[in-house]
Amino acid sequence: MANTGTGKVLTKIRRGEVFAAECPSRAILNHVTSRWGVLVLVALREGTHRFSELRRKIGGVSEKMLAQTLQQLEQDGFIDRVSHPVVPPHVEYSLTPLGEQIGSQVESLTDWIETNLAKIMLAQEKRQA
Repeated sequence: MANTGTGKVLTKIRRGEVFAAECPSRAILNHVTSRWGVLVLVALREGTHRFSELRRKIGGVSEKMLAQTLQQLEQDGFIDRVSHPVVPPHVEYSLTPLGEQIGSQVESLTDWIETNLAKIMLAQEKRQA
């Protein structure tokens, strides 16, 4: 680790170790794979959205959870937030290049789940019987 003198610590990490309890990749994994994180990333793969558009698109998400999820994904570098200086405030969210990459990955997961939903539900019914 190198201290730049401005209080920021720079580290050179080649790869995380998700199985290590102290690895920061676990927090990022949690942000990306949370119910709302996945849905936000997939929704933004379609293009730029305003907060209210995202809330309507993602059924069941509260304003608080959507705001928290957007903040986490923005801090992780997956989302760009652009605030336009107008009244009322106009804020737009879009994916960064890094966000496009992870969005593609989680979209593959959601596609797989949707494609195999009937098989999954059948397996659940068998387990419950």
